[in-house]
Amino acid sequence: MDVPLYDDLDGHVALVTGATRGIGKRVADGLVDHGATVYAGARDTADITDDDRTAIELDVTVESQRVAAIDRISEEASQLDILVNNAGVMDSRESLAEMSEETIETTLATNLHGPIHLTKHALDLLLPQPGPRVVNVSSGLGAITNSQSGGMPAYRISKTGLNGLTRYLDGEYGSQGLLANSVCPGYVQTDMTSGSAPRTPEKGAETPIWLARFKPDAPSGQFWRDQSPKDW
Repeated sequence: MDVPLYDDLDGHVALVTGATRGIGKRVADGLVDHGATVYAGARDTADITDDDRTAIELDVTVESQRVAAIDRISEEASQLDILVNNAGVMDSRESLAEMSEETIETTLATNLHGPIHLTKHALDLLLPQPGPRVVNVSSGLGAITNSQSGGMPAYRISKTGLNGLTRYLDGEYGSQGLLANSVCPGYVQTDMTSGSAPRTPEKGAETPIWLARFKPDAPSGQFWRDQSPKDW
């Protein structure tokens, strides 16, 4: 799809959650390659070994770390242009009747509540920037237009909710220039899929990186896969 893109992200500041491996690391790699200043979120900053990005302690389920991460970016960079809500966990093939409350709560806390609260704290840094971007790494498993049978209820519902966050951000803050989009990276070889998926992390990261390069007059409030709009 032909949309206006930044070729060079020099002068742009990005925060990527779950940036230690898999899709998150490849998104951070791509944003660095395009010239952005990248804060790579990690529960253990020792897991960030590349010296071309700044490791930042961030477990998205911990409020004090969410606040501290945004405060640090504010103090050091005074701006935030790109927020990639990537950190996520998978539950299981169990049905809702079989799934434990602990699994449900952990999945929702990581995949949905964390991005909601982190984005809330980030808005004061994002909104003053021209065309700030929020990229929510979602999944086709959360598409409400599809049948959601086959287990993984907490994961599916969390991704449906993440799409709802995208639509809300676009509706509430689009008039202030915010570009919020969801993306399905496809079935990717990550820890969550035990390496069994057909897509590489690099392929899964392509569209999130592309969305992070959107210029201010690019589309917002949409669900994407392989750089094309996807049904909600």
